[in-house]
Amino acid sequence: MTAVTSAVPKPKSQGTEGNGATVKTRELGRTGIQVSPYCLGTMMFGQVGNPDPDDCAQIIHRALDSGINFVDTADVYGPHGMSEEILGKALKGRRDDIVLATKVNGAMGEDPNRGGSSRRWIITEVEHSLRRLRTDHIDLYQMHHPDPRTDIEETLSALTDLVRSGKVRAIGSSNLPASETVEAQWVADRRGLQRFRTEQPTYSLLNRGIEREILPVCQRYGMGTLVWSPLAMGLLTGRYRKGGPPVRNARMNWVPRHLTDERKLDAVERLIPLAEEAGLSLTHLAMAFAITHPGVTSAIIGPRTMEQLEDLLAGAAVTLDDDVLDRIDEIVAPGTDIGPLDVSYTPPAVERAALRRRPADERAAVTR
Repeated sequence: MTAVTSAVPKPKSQGTEGNGATVKTRELGRTGIQVSPYCLGTMMFGQVGNPDPDDCAQIIHRALDSGINFVDTADVYGPHGMSEEILGKALKGRRDDIVLATKVNGAMGEDPNRGGSSRRWIITEVEHSLRRLRTDHIDLYQMHHPDPRTDIEETLSALTDLVRSGKVRAIGSSNLPASETVEAQWVADRRGLQRFRTEQPTYSLLNRGIEREILPVCQRYGMGTLVWSPLAMGLLTGRYRKGGPPVRNARMNWVPRHLTDERKLDAVERLIPLAEEAGLSLTHLAMAFAITHPGVTSAIIGPRTMEQLEDLLAGAAVTLDDDVLDRIDEIVAPGTDIGPLDVSYTPPAVERAALRRRPADERAAVTR
């Protein structure tokens, strides 16, 4: 059982500035855009993670110099646009060298209309993101979460206008259930609207649920996928161990159920020796796994420090042989999640009990 350190096969090669290396790129669905297998995520840039703009800029530049040409952010990161502002400043002189992705939908204030996927908010917020990012266009504009309150035709119509205006090059979704992805594709086809070209779901060694429906649906419709949290919110760094000393940090306050889930910790304890047998760190095993699936275009890394980035880059050329992948399947079955993430999207029908129960007077009428 071995892990092979070599370039992961992809369609084209892209030269880099920093070290003369060559990074193999992948096609972002059928957009014709070529992106690196690692996408730099910027959720940790700002007050919630690294509040030093200069330090964040150095991390961004190092990632670009290593050959990463894909950067993902969101209006809510930082929070409230700070991540976009840091990124926009850091990209001065390098904007045309990268594929820039951001997202809209999250609440940007107490006003209920400052969020969601309505035409009113999308058309307003894209201007704010463009200003913060210091650019005249966004390569990939994504709906951050499903919005059950808004007709998908309303959302796609607004996004279509942005593409036609040149402010957006391609549109995508994030955290969308497979059935809603199919619905969006049908609506776009029937109404002559731009269709979602990408999907951004969570995917890791511990959360493989998207293998069942979401990835096959994306492949069927020629959509690219950017998977978030390939390190399972930190569980796959080896820092959180069963029976180990308690870890006290902001992330523990954010996703406490996920980081203390006994089933997940049990799986981590089985994955660590597997990684060691393959001559890898758990982090490198996790990242190599995330970009192995043929339906995955790029895995989003979210370093807070330069040290974290360097560790991730060190494992970028690792591929896993079939023996390792078979052993992983024995630990976490394909198409299954070991418990949900605290921050995963929960459909209203599951989240709200009232949507699963008839009114009391109707229930009473049945027994009369």
